[in-house]
Amino acid sequence: MMGLVRLLVFGFLFLSVIYLAISVYSRSVRRGKLKAQWDEEGRDGDREAFVRAGMRDYERSLRHKLILLVYIVPVMAIGTIIYVTNYL
Repeated sequence: MMGLVRLLVFGFLFLSVIYLAISVYSRSVRRGKLKAQWDEEGRDGDREAFVRAGMRDYERSLRHKLILLVYIVPVMAIGTIIYVTNYL
């Protein structure tokens, strides 16, 4: 039982680090694309407001939500392995 608790705690911490790294990377890539789009189109006005609005849209996008699969897929895989090993 203690081994399962240890697996859950360390697994959650490991997945959280991976989630944070992917999230920060994805946000920086999106921010870079928004800045490049601003420069390419040669717009007038406030560049930072354009980037903030784009990042607000990104926060509501499907791509941002798909990063949560970092938690779901490994847990489902481990659960499936445990089930198959013990009950089949």
